[in-house]
Amino acid sequence: MVSSRPTHDLAVIVISTNEAHWLGPCLSTVYAHAGDAKLKAIVVDNQSTDGTREFVESTFPQATVVTSPNGGFGYANNRGWEHADSRYALFLNPDTEIVDGTFEELVKALDARPEVGLAGVRQLASDGSLYPSMRRFPNAARALGEALGSERWRVHPSWAGERMLELDAYDHEHECDWTVGAFMLARREALLSAGVMDERFFLQCEEPDLCLRMKRAGWSVRHLPLMTIIHHAGKAGRNPRMAAQDAYARRQYAHKHFSPAHRALYLSAIGARHTFRSLAPGREPEETRARRVAAASALRTLIRPSQPPFCQPPRAALWLDQPVGPDRRP
Repeated sequence: MVSSRPTHDLAVIVISTNEAHWLGPCLSTVYAHAGDAKLKAIVVDNQSTDGTREFVESTFPQATVVTSPNGGFGYANNRGWEHADSRYALFLNPDTEIVDGTFEELVKALDARPEVGLAGVRQLASDGSLYPSMRRFPNAARALGEALGSERWRVHPSWAGERMLELDAYDHEHECDWTVGAFMLARREALLSAGVMDERFFLQCEEPDLCLRMKRAGWSVRHLPLMTIIHHAGKAGRNPRMAAQDAYARRQYAHKHFSPAHRALYLSAIGARHTFRSLAPGREPEETRARRVAAASALRTLIRPSQPPFCQPPRAALWLDQPVGPDRRP
């Protein structure tokens, strides 16, 4: 259970689903960039079979390991949060490394900004390029803009896409709707007031859902470029199952937050985007085939979403018929 009297500044919650090979550089850089912040690392062993627990306990004995069934991203993060006794919680992907800044600086910045409920930082891709981690909330217009290739337009109006592509903005503090879940630093009071991650999202859409609930509860979501991380995203390439999961989660998000008319427009735009992707030629035949297989998988899920691509969420919900509520576990 979450302590009523926090004894640490920050709990760093990392999920490992057979990702022990990432934990060495991840946790090493977490501790190296602690500064004077009092932090507690919590590794959630998400039903791993690669020796995650043994590796962490032998290499980072100061860390806490929590065993969890694989109920998805939100489910595992919530299990880690239950063991936190801190003023802030950082939900951090295992395939990340801290390269600049300290948690001491970041915690002090949040202490000076009591209105901020959740913050993200600068993220770099594996090749060192800036990764656009600031996002706008999903809606039908942005889904349609993305279907029409808005990211390739010379200008990027806010109505036409979720990603904030003005890269100069990432060097400055900036308000945003939500931030990519590889690094989400949340205030304890914001999680208690808005609710933690909705466990009915197995994977994808947990971040905009959580940030939307925080904003509705009166909190701000902010990009704070006081720290820089490398996120080794996209390591699995095009994956039809992941494309299907993204489509499934977007249906869940639409049923939770949109009116019936808006939901129909949004899902139609998502379907159009995958249709266009399946028809567009690629540079290489294998790339074209992989994109078309992934798009077809997503389209099948949009049309007939009865079977989750991964597994049934741990809390069964008739999300096609009723909204999904936040988990307000203490």
